[in-house]
Amino acid sequence: MSELYRLLPSVDLILQRISESGRHAHLPRPLLKDLVNVHLGQLRADIRSGKLTASEELRWPALEGPLHAFLDRTSRPHFRRVINATGVVVHTNLGRSLLARQAVQAVTEACAHYSNLEFSLDTGQRGSRYTHVEELLCRLTGAEAGLVVNNNAAAVLLMLDTLAKGREVVVSRGQLVEIGGSFRIPDVMARSGAVLREVGATNRTHLHDYERAITPETAALLKVHASNYRIIGFHKEVSLREMVALGDQHGLPVLDDLGSGNFFDFTPYGLGHEPTVQEAVAAGAAVVTFSGDKVLGGPQAGIIVGRRAYIEPIKKNPMNRALRIDKMTLAALEATLRLYLDPELARREIPTLRMITATPDELRRRANKLARSLRRTLGQSAKVVLLPGSSRVGGGAYPEQDLPTTLVGIHPIVHALGVETVRDRLLDVDPPLVGRIEHDAFCLDPRTLSDAEHALAAQVLASVLHP
Repeated sequence: MSELYRLLPSVDLILQRISESGRHAHLPRPLLKDLVNVHLGQLRADIRSGKLTASEELRWPALEGPLHAFLDRTSRPHFRRVINATGVVVHTNLGRSLLARQAVQAVTEACAHYSNLEFSLDTGQRGSRYTHVEELLCRLTGAEAGLVVNNNAAAVLLMLDTLAKGREVVVSRGQLVEIGGSFRIPDVMARSGAVLREVGATNRTHLHDYERAITPETAALLKVHASNYRIIGFHKEVSLREMVALGDQHGLPVLDDLGSGNFFDFTPYGLGHEPTVQEAVAAGAAVVTFSGDKVLGGPQAGIIVGRRAYIEPIKKNPMNRALRIDKMTLAALEATLRLYLDPELARREIPTLRMITATPDELRRRANKLARSLRRTLGQSAKVVLLPGSSRVGGGAYPEQDLPTTLVGIHPIVHALGVETVRDRLLDVDPPLVGRIEHDAFCLDPRTLSDAEHALAAQVLASVLHP
């Protein structure tokens, strides 16, 4: 055993050999040195356990391949690309919406060069970052003014802190929801300093419930989108227009948190009606908040639009600086909003809209194309079949509605691999491939798997299935 230990090359010698090979030149030397030490530690453990007994296995020619494979695997960034074949379009855990090509180009430009982020090209003096998107937001929504912060939770917090701190906000008990990541509307309201005044029952709230709750301490009426929570059956809630009429009678603003807000009407594509931002503004909401990175298909952002009398104080809130967006978000958002000036262009160019509106016939054709690619690459290692299935919008939108699709199912044949094993192994390849198990098969949904990713998905699957 001591002889085997002496045969292990030194760290410096291994680093020299790696340098001579030209591989891993992109890695910082301290990181490379740490990883080499970890690998050597594993080899020493194998010697101690008796797993490694042959001296030939410790000479450089034998060590080189496994070492490079170890470095390839362990030096990968923690945050990296994933192939989404789940069929969930706005997948919260996989990065939510993909940006349009135009938005990606805008982000690259903003990162690579100086910009007029807070510089007025008209006056040569300091400007405001909000001017780059405020006019677009107003044009698209019909609002008088707008601003953007880093996410919708921040938007709600800032809105309430500005307009209702220390006073009461009336909200339906059935809308006090908790969404992903233990985010609860009551907690955000409490942090803002607003006093929560619950009305109605969990399943039914009437207009008179709001009216009875109004006191001299009331600052606003609040309507909250239920996100991925739904009550069915014996249920009633007050419409935004009814709340606005009541608010007008008492001189109170109505604040509307749309959550995953959108500018696009999806009803022609088989989805139920969801209120758009334009509809909320037209209904008279004083302030509307919504996300930029869900159904809207842009970057992570919390967008606030509404009447100027309410938006201007929100802009001046000192907390706004702590919640503001950076130049990359701003660039991506402006590029995304510009596409919405032409709804059909937006549908074609914004990946989220394009995936949601894909037709069953289109998805069937794409599934056939994907299956052919997989059969060519996987050969006899798996049986590839087409299966009926459904996709989801995700991101808290349309939780109860399925989108019809055609799944591509993979039944592994080699080594009697189970589909669960295949699923788990696909998370440890580069890039990881995330699908789902249905019909006793590992399934890929072409709705979220682009045609350009077919060859890569086949290659990744082959690396797991081939003996």
